[in-house]
Amino acid sequence: MTMQEAIATALMTAPSPQFAAEEARLRVLEEFQAEALEDDPELQAIVQFAARLCGVPASMVTLLDDRRQYFLARTGVDQRETPREVSFCTHALGRTELMEVTDARLDPRFADNPLVTGAPGVRFYAGQPLVSDEGAPLGTLCVIDLEPHRAPLNDFQREGMAVLAQAAMRRLRSQREELAATREIARSEARLRALADSMPDIAFSADEHGQIDYFNRRWHEFTGIDMDDTDRIAGEVVHPDDHGRVRSKWHHALESGEPYEDEHRLRRADGTYRWCLARALPVETGGGTRWFGTITDIDDAHRLSEARDTLAKELSHRIKNIFAVVSGLVSLEARKSPEHKAFADRIGETLRALGRAHEFVRPASGETQESLTGLLGVLFEPYMEAGGAARVTVNGTDQPVSAKAATPLALVFHELATNSAKYGALSVEGGTVSLDVTEEEGRVHLHWKESGGPPTPDDGGDNAPKGFGSRLVDLAVTGQLQGLWERRFEPDGLAVDLDLPLTALGT
Repeated sequence: MTMQEAIATALMTAPSPQFAAEEARLRVLEEFQAEALEDDPELQAIVQFAARLCGVPASMVTLLDDRRQYFLARTGVDQRETPREVSFCTHALGRTELMEVTDARLDPRFADNPLVTGAPGVRFYAGQPLVSDEGAPLGTLCVIDLEPHRAPLNDFQREGMAVLAQAAMRRLRSQREELAATREIARSEARLRALADSMPDIAFSADEHGQIDYFNRRWHEFTGIDMDDTDRIAGEVVHPDDHGRVRSKWHHALESGEPYEDEHRLRRADGTYRWCLARALPVETGGGTRWFGTITDIDDAHRLSEARDTLAKELSHRIKNIFAVVSGLVSLEARKSPEHKAFADRIGETLRALGRAHEFVRPASGETQESLTGLLGVLFEPYMEAGGAARVTVNGTDQPVSAKAATPLALVFHELATNSAKYGALSVEGGTVSLDVTEEEGRVHLHWKESGGPPTPDDGGDNAPKGFGSRLVDLAVTGQLQGLWERRFEPDGLAVDLDLPLTALGT
């Protein structure tokens, strides 16, 4: 074997014996779905160059199935295929090196072949086998001539045919890989759709313009609308009273790129409206931004929350009525005993201050304070001495407080103040409380210190603020405000340290 032949042989994959059985070979051939490459420009360039390289008028990239040989690319011939039984290329299967016939009339395998004895009158043939990566023979890159050749192809031509055959196999391999990738994508999409369809929530996706282009099966089950009828979501399904807000929030999310979240009513297939929570996030993809989201039925939780709010408002109303009744009774008794009027007025003011402070310790009260000192001022007003002297002083930096943070803050300091009034410094004459507020590195520190009260037990005994009140403080600080707190019973009074993230106060 010459050096050029060795190089040419090394370029090609050797056929594997496991594909000697035609059934196994055909299974591999089917994976290429090669007919999609008919007249492929890359393969066409290969056959045209092969014809020039070998000085012949015709060249083809041929594949052989169970009944024919068909030409993916061809030059110098008009036919697209020929029966396999007359194919020269069949004899090249199972080989690695080039198969060459200089004069078919003199070769016993082809002397009686109709392609030799009749049109087109083939005389010369050279075919370099095309073998898949796993060793399955697929066909050949071949050249033919209608004139016999006195000499075989030279080493350079044989090496060139091997190189061109390898290039043809790269194109076929690329086709196979693309098909495999497409099938895998299809399988992945099928798995994702099956997963999405098994969800109890509605799942959807939208393009960068906000046009919804996909719903999972739950959409049809909930609304009764076909999954591909996405235009009806806003026009017919969202409650008319919520439609404007939904559209406005959705457009804002699209323009700002911020996550979308909203609660609104969605019409079910039976015509009833149910409260739903819709969320969506933007995701950058190769084709631009897409939105993926879910719609969750929260109607039962929403109605339960409304019922709790109603109950809380009713309880608050009744508590305020109690303050008003007690205040009225005090005023009535004071009129009977004018000498006690000053005391009665002070008691009345305290009761009214307690009523105002109470507004901050229930959700959705409608009462607001935009600053920490403003909120604390209202909460601590009931504990002022006659004449306006404060028994609870607040020192340090003021902080803005959002409506969401006001309720847990009010719960914490209302609990500390009322416990101090029962057991601590505010329960005796001369007892005081100081609250120092400092800010450092994005956190707010609040130090509550009682002085002048009764002795505090070392073990936090029965007279110490604990139990439900302590659990309430812990829930408000660690749960709602994402902060930390520590309680200490010092010799001169209770001390409480609270450490809160600044963001928790303003969100």
